[in-house]
Amino acid sequence: LGLALYASSLCAVSGAASLYHDYCIIGAGPSGLQAAYFLQQAGRDYVVFERSHAPGSFFALYPRHRKLISINKQYTSKSNSEFNLRHDWNSLLSHDRRLLFRRYSRDFFPHADAMVRYLEDFASLLKLHIQYNTAIIHVTIERDEQAWNGHYFLLTDQDKQNYKCSSLLVATGMWVPSVVNFPGSEYVEGYETVSINPEDFAGQTVLILGRGNSAFETAENILGVTNFIHMVSRSRVRLSWATHYVGDLRAINNGLLDTYQLKSLDGLLEGDLEDLAIVKDKKGKLHITLRFYLENRNTSAGIDSITLPQDELDNFATRAPYDRVIRCLGWKFDFSIYNRSLRIMPGKENEKKYPQIKPSYESRGTRGLFVLGTASHSVDFRKSAGGFIHGFRYTTRAVHRLLENRHHGVPWPSTVYPITQLTNSIIKRVNEASGLYQMFSVLADIILLRENATAFEYLEEYPVGVLAELEMQTGRKAPNGLFVVVMEYGRNFSGADKDVFYYNRAVGEAQHAWQSNFLHPVIYYYKRLPTEHEMRLRPPDWPLPRPDAIHHIVEDFLTDWTAPNAHILPLRRFLENCLSTDLRNFFAESCFLFAFTRQKLPPFCQQGYIRMQGLVGSKRLRRHAVEAGLLEDYTLTDFSGDRPPDIREGSQDQLLRDHVIPVRPLQHLVNAKDE
Repeated sequence: LGLALYASSLCAVSGAASLYHDYCIIGAGPSGLQAAYFLQQAGRDYVVFERSHAPGSFFALYPRHRKLISINKQYTSKSNSEFNLRHDWNSLLSHDRRLLFRRYSRDFFPHADAMVRYLEDFASLLKLHIQYNTAIIHVTIERDEQAWNGHYFLLTDQDKQNYKCSSLLVATGMWVPSVVNFPGSEYVEGYETVSINPEDFAGQTVLILGRGNSAFETAENILGVTNFIHMVSRSRVRLSWATHYVGDLRAINNGLLDTYQLKSLDGLLEGDLEDLAIVKDKKGKLHITLRFYLENRNTSAGIDSITLPQDELDNFATRAPYDRVIRCLGWKFDFSIYNRSLRIMPGKENEKKYPQIKPSYESRGTRGLFVLGTASHSVDFRKSAGGFIHGFRYTTRAVHRLLENRHHGVPWPSTVYPITQLTNSIIKRVNEASGLYQMFSVLADIILLRENATAFEYLEEYPVGVLAELEMQTGRKAPNGLFVVVMEYGRNFSGADKDVFYYNRAVGEAQHAWQSNFLHPVIYYYKRLPTEHEMRLRPPDWPLPRPDAIHHIVEDFLTDWTAPNAHILPLRRFLENCLSTDLRNFFAESCFLFAFTRQKLPPFCQQGYIRMQGLVGSKRLRRHAVEAGLLEDYTLTDFSGDRPPDIREGSQDQLLRDHVIPVRPLQHLVNAKDE
């Protein structure tokens, strides 16, 4: 009985020692800091756990050769801060103008130390709630019907301190090195520990396993001092300018492609790494062979007793021995700290290094657990920028907005405009918005139509993968149809085997806009919100189900979609056809005529002129309208004859072509008034 009482008292003390927060964030990297910023701005109870003594500890070591491949464009010729973020791939989102990355480095490809300084300042200047030197080593759940999600998350750190939270945001990134085990893999050096001093490789022959940016970064560092470098991977090289995926090989690191194709000894090979084997000879040289040659043999036996491929094929590509073999296979998510009760499972096939999550970035196995940052890249892997700062700063904001609506009843931010501003609103966003531009085909602007299409509600940067759940996830209603605005590349333009520099690769005419290849705006129109079933059955490579109508704004060399004839006019006519209305703007004189000659006024006249709203005219404005053929120049009209002027002639005929009431008697009044 005494032992039982003692044990129960220990449990009570342990339970009392659990520190509670509404939100727990694991990791103070870029995505963790971004999430903390939004929670702090909203006044929420949160804490960030960071195992290191400072934020962004990943960047203190990686990339090993210290040059980032995220661009830092200083000048764009624009002063619009939202537009400039399109070409700033390092800054996090905040209200503090001091926390723009261009203030920390002027290099187009910055040094990684600048990122470390930036993240430290972001955390300190914004006074984010970060608990350093706290490594979370175990996470489980505690069922409780009173909790937000039906359970609490219980976290334990290296000192056995327990924490309890209602919602868990995992921002640990991808930091566990990917390793392939094969006979002789103990002779392989890892990217995370290999020397970065080129002199250590002078006169050596090197084999690199992998074909990503870390592999080519390593090769670039030693290219000028080695005998030759061979690189082997199971897939062909993928160039970022061909795939339009920033995670593929970037031009800054592709020097080895030059030396390979220009026959300067270096080379690339394709093969399954799991089929390889490495044998070390008495001189310390490393020989590449195939696993099946070692089957049923003593691997500790001398190399002379082991069959090598060149024994049967004397021109075997890797017959020359190597001095060093370096593994550069990237990283994977750390699943080890999560209890099985959380059901965090690896993805399938190429996405097995990521945890399985929904398009809302919530775990498929546990409600209330969201994955942020690089580890959330399975949503748009090899498609968009969700695995990088310039992408996940926006997806993190989207997750915050989802949480605000779910737990605090704060609907997704929106703005209501009169329908006459629909064209202008879309044009403004596609020309400025950074979230749409960076997270193309993943985040979209949603335009919810009000009854009778007299107004609309504009929601920015909503995840298209959960469009069917829009009403539940945002707290906004969509009973009258909607437009979805996304950015897309051409369907068949991107791919490792594509020639993206072919002649006539760009489209310039508005009538061929649907054939645009480069990134351009696409507007989907739905008479009702798509269902979950329709989302699952959408065509391959389509971000959305088939709409009731679709419009492509033709690609533009300057990414400036403001041309009146090529961009704005086709868009306006598309919107008018969808809404069966007239979205043109009119002068007061035209609205005055319409009031007497039409059964229904255009929305611009209803919402402006009839309510005595609009811009005051001037002689200069009137003269411009007359010269453009939009107004009649009554000052030059001769009324000496008996016949009144016929307004159906000239430019007014086009403007009033749909008159339904005879206008001749009215014209006498108009002319008399003008005189």
